[in-house]
Amino acid sequence: MQRRKFLTALGAGAAGAVAAPFISTARAQETIRWKMVTSWPTNFPGLGTGANDLAKRINELSGGRMEIEVLGAGEMVPALEVFGAVSSGTAQMGHSASYYWRGKAPAAQFFTAVPFGMNTTETNAWLYQGDGMKLWDELYAKHNLKPFAVGNTGTQMAGWFKKEINSLEDMQGLKIRLPGLAGEVMDRIGATALNLPGAEIFTSMQTGVLDAADWVGPYNDLAFGLHQVAKYYYTSAWNEPSAVLEGTVNLDAWKELPDDLKAVVEEAARSANLAMIGEFTYRNAQALKTLVEDHGVQLRSLPDDVLKALAKASDEVLKEEADSDPDSAKIYTSYRDFQKLVKRYTDVGDFAYLKTRELVS
Repeated sequence: MQRRKFLTALGAGAAGAVAAPFISTARAQETIRWKMVTSWPTNFPGLGTGANDLAKRINELSGGRMEIEVLGAGEMVPALEVFGAVSSGTAQMGHSASYYWRGKAPAAQFFTAVPFGMNTTETNAWLYQGDGMKLWDELYAKHNLKPFAVGNTGTQMAGWFKKEINSLEDMQGLKIRLPGLAGEVMDRIGATALNLPGAEIFTSMQTGVLDAADWVGPYNDLAFGLHQVAKYYYTSAWNEPSAVLEGTVNLDAWKELPDDLKAVVEEAARSANLAMIGEFTYRNAQALKTLVEDHGVQLRSLPDDVLKALAKASDEVLKEEADSDPDSAKIYTSYRDFQKLVKRYTDVGDFAYLKTRELVS
């Protein structure tokens, strides 16, 4: 039965080589129980349920030798304190996004999203085929953490705006929830970016603390009811062309795991990453239809002068970030070089096809 469960979860092709060491000592070992703290409300669609999915995969692939208790934001630690809690060992695991840790490890921002950076497929290629995971491991080891990519929301929206944006002038003084490198870029063009937990966005928009907000995309934005506090929904996803969700493990706890359970966690993270990408692609399409057809949301694209200003500011922010921090310099150089390499093929492959599809549809 354990083998059948494993094959179902991983797929028969990959399972044959690794199934035996995963389950061979399942009944002989004491169950390892870990706590996973997250930055998401409990069971929040996609993100909170993604943490649940990762925990379930670890339990099933380990044959019950590992049990992970998932704790939503605020249940054990606040949403934006996951990094410190796992680093210190308060919890053994975390589920969050690395760009929240800008104040603790500036280079961590590159492992969630880079303005005008790579899309989801390209980012995964950098992590798994390039130097991405190696560099992430090196950076987080300094903070007693072992990182994993455990999901990706795909291309995100530019955000919800209470007023229509017709020019760069309309961005001046605008208060917007936007974390990470993109938040720094937004500051450069005259807006003010704030880093708030997702659970605070609705109230902040409702009370006027925010004029605009980036959250994720239609699936999660509909779940938070953001269409009730803003009318205009902007595309042109310059800010997060891909958004990696990170899993973290306390490095001391990681080192204590036997090799077969380390492999379990690694494979669970990889499969959870793939599963979330598929879920968001499907659910975003459903939610966008609901937002537009049932709630009358107005889709807009950011004006050209705004996008040009954002692109110029992005170049400045990324260069300054690299110049100010050796870790950022090393990671950004790897990211930039990989993007240059894959862009040429993406342009003649995916991008060319999408233009063709639009032409004939």
